Amino acid sequence: MKKILLCLLFIASTAGVLSAQSSGKVKKPLVVFVTGDHEYSSEETMPLIAAALEKNYGMKTIVLKASPDYNSEENIPGLEVLKQADLAVFFLRWRLLPADQLAYIDAYLKSGKPVMGFRTTTHAFHFPEGHASEKWNAFGEFALNAPPGWGGVAKHTHYGHESSTDVSIIPAQANNPILTGVAKNFHVRSWLYRVLPDYPVKGSTWLLMGKAVNPDKEAIENPVAWTGTNSFGGKVFMTTMGHPEDFRQEPFQRLVINAIHDELGLKVPRKWKGKIDIRVPYRVAK
Repeated sequence: MKKILLCLLFIASTAGVLSAQSSGKVKKPLVVFVTGDHEYSSEETMPLIAAALEKNYGMKTIVLKASPDYNSEENIPGLEVLKQADLAVFFLRWRLLPADQLAYIDAYLKSGKPVMGFRTTTHAFHFPEGHASEKWNAFGEFALNAPPGWGGVAKHTHYGHESSTDVSIIPAQANNPILTGVAKNFHVRSWLYRVLPDYPVKGSTWLLMGKAVNPDKEAIENPVAWTGTNSFGGKVFMTTMGHPEDFRQEPFQRLVINAIHDELGLKVPRKWKGKIDIRVPYRVAK
């Protein structure tokens, strides 16, 4: 009888382990998008990317938005959900968030979890000189290996709103998983950001190079997407692309979906689930 009971206990415990392992395997990663940028309609593009991740790629997503609208710089409700996030994707511009909200972002970064950023997230925050949160103006650098804010000593500028960008894969990265299925050459509406000569920070891997088309000043080619490890030890994917019209381009869509998988430590899907219908307006910056 004792042997039978021991046998039953062993079977029950084994079943519990297998059940836990099984549930662990099917656990969906949570991707949290944090938006608020005045200009690029991230509060509309990011939900469409999120919907594709849920429908086609087995992920859970939450999209946080500035409140009461995208021009509201001092409030992004729901940031506490970053505690559960497996990946945080930021598309911000010149926010002035209160300390209690910044604390959630700070805790996420210090966890060493992966971080992804789009375009104006290089200058995500814009606190006045002497403000207690002024250090956050360098978010681009310490979180994304990008210039620490706009202009200044980083010389972070662009080549005119009437210009656009030819994008090409850097030959040495042709076999990088993030570039799976991404066209060797494509064109985006984003005017090219200048991040050189000092950024991306040393140790970053450049994936794509951009060349300004119809620039308003003498232009040099600049990297427009890179990976690396940030100052907290977290994986980074950053792109200076992100104009709403960029999201209509299939190569850019694939880049984004691939990068999200890579950031999560998942195998990049070789089979493309199809172009995402993204038709979102550009807004003149505030």
